[in-house]
Amino acid sequence: MIHVHDARLRLCAITDDLRDGIDGLLTRALAAQQGGATMVQLRLKHADAQTLVEVGRALVGALSVPVIVSERLDVALACGAAGVHLTARSMTVQAIRPLVSADFLIGGSVNVAADLLSAASADYVTIGPVFDGTSETMGLDGFAKLATACDKPAIAIGGIFPASAPALRSAGASGIAVIRSIFAADDPRAAAVALSDAFMGNAARSESE
Repeated sequence: MIHVHDARLRLCAITDDLRDGIDGLLTRALAAQQGGATMVQLRLKHADAQTLVEVGRALVGALSVPVIVSERLDVALACGAAGVHLTARSMTVQAIRPLVSADFLIGGSVNVAADLLSAASADYVTIGPVFDGTSETMGLDGFAKLATACDKPAIAIGGIFPASAPALRSAGASGIAVIRSIFAADDPRAAAVALSDAFMGNAARSESE
């Protein structure tokens, strides 16, 4: 069972692409972990299953933090990942739960209130987009309402930078999830440090050192 203050949820770094190959992505993931990322989510929108498994196995083998696979349960199981993150396009949490071990993490995406029902059996949810500037942006108040309604650990996602991280924690976020803010940064380690410090303050750094 996952708890609201589970340290694994503090800073989820989501992969972006393979522009620098698998080795390059692995280097960026390791840097993110060194900077304070507490979970890495494998999400490569245009990669085939074979590539995803190869990348997933590399990440699982190199990282000490949990690796979660976006949408693909088959890939998550094949690469020995710690869990899977589901969206509206995926299998349902209810369908997957009997197929995996009790300690296998299942995350769900919540974008609107109607998503709360399908995510009710998840271990945690991501809620957003919070600040990304699109027509679907919910803002801080929208996040807080959904986080309260879902009654489970909630990770904020969408346009999050260090400046906005403290407000999200105050609004009930158990953690934050980012893509570009870490994996597209010139220095992923420094970017992770800044986000971790902003969200958790010095406590996060002192616990990891």
